[in-house]
Amino acid sequence: MATVCTLTTQVEERLLKRNQIVEEFFSREADRLARACQEMSERFLRGGRLLAFGKGSYATDAQHVSVEFVHPVIVGKRALPALDLSILFRPWLESILHPEDMVMGFGPPDGDEEIQAALSFAETRNAMTFALPGPRGSFSINAATEDPFIHQEMIEILYHTLWETVHVFFEHRELGHDVGDAGFLYPFLGQEKQATTDLVAEVASSILMKVRDDSGLRAQVAREQPEQIGSTALAIHERLRRGGKLIIFGNGGSATDANDWTLDSVLPPAGYRPVSAVSLSLEPANITAVANDIGTDAIFLRQLIAQARPEDIAIGISTSGGSRNIIAALEEARKRKLLTVALLGYDGGEVLRRGLADFPLVVHCDYIPRIQEVQASIYHIIRDMLEVLARGEA
Repeated sequence: MATVCTLTTQVEERLLKRNQIVEEFFSREADRLARACQEMSERFLRGGRLLAFGKGSYATDAQHVSVEFVHPVIVGKRALPALDLSILFRPWLESILHPEDMVMGFGPPDGDEEIQAALSFAETRNAMTFALPGPRGSFSINAATEDPFIHQEMIEILYHTLWETVHVFFEHRELGHDVGDAGFLYPFLGQEKQATTDLVAEVASSILMKVRDDSGLRAQVAREQPEQIGSTALAIHERLRRGGKLIIFGNGGSATDANDWTLDSVLPPAGYRPVSAVSLSLEPANITAVANDIGTDAIFLRQLIAQARPEDIAIGISTSGGSRNIIAALEEARKRKLLTVALLGYDGGEVLRRGLADFPLVVHCDYIPRIQEVQASIYHIIRDMLEVLARGEA
């Protein structure tokens, strides 16, 4: 009981700490972000592409930003060209870069010289560059925290904001005041066409509204679920002590979260102990083979059958809670006596209603970017708590 109480307190403190850091950062950067979005919209309309890359766990940010732009979650929004070049970013960049492109480099709080060198090369080709973080770029930032997990969560909010806001400038340029299906995100846009300078100011205000929404959700989780998150970490820790491993899986942006959690486990921050983990979302050959030969519902199920052992932990990440391939894998995991964990959004969906997770963690929200941002905080804090438990500090 003392362990659960200690973990509960730490979970709550760490969730609320994030809100202060994130809100202070975006209060400084909202105007610059709005102007960066304006330039991005102009470059996309000229045929530019978003080229993203990172190393280690930061490569998953490149994966995430790419899928957000190519496969937008708002019905009716255009697919925008974006690529993740992380596997071989400098030669790839040298091969395909055009002057109208946008280049985004992700790295740890103290930066990365190889990432910065690639961004500097892109600048010589007149591309727009984002150093996240870094000393130089069309848009560069200094990290607001030395904590690698909080830093990465803040960067996720930043690129979600870029993706959401670029569409406002598209519609302002092409349709005047009409923002179509994105209207619910931008209530400040009235019935009259605005001057561009007014629009930039209003977009900056909208960015701050999104951040406040994000903080409100995180505070809600801190009030309602700190004990559940702590108990989840404790249950995972016990399985790991028995020789188990994490088996993590998700679709789209949740696939990149599965990949990030896995890399945070096997390639952790300095001073952390590695944790045994695999991501079923990091297996494109398996995913495409199973999808082609059997169907998409089996892409995680088939892999789980091959990989799972009774002492393992199956972790499904789904913003809807209703993804059929997540449900199928969790069903199989329960049959095989694995510990099951689910990070969910909305009302928890079918995964919660059918009791497929021993430990369901639900972000009660119906907008995917905000769900994902808070889910990132949850799994990073679980990773922190596993380290606390491994050191015997709880």
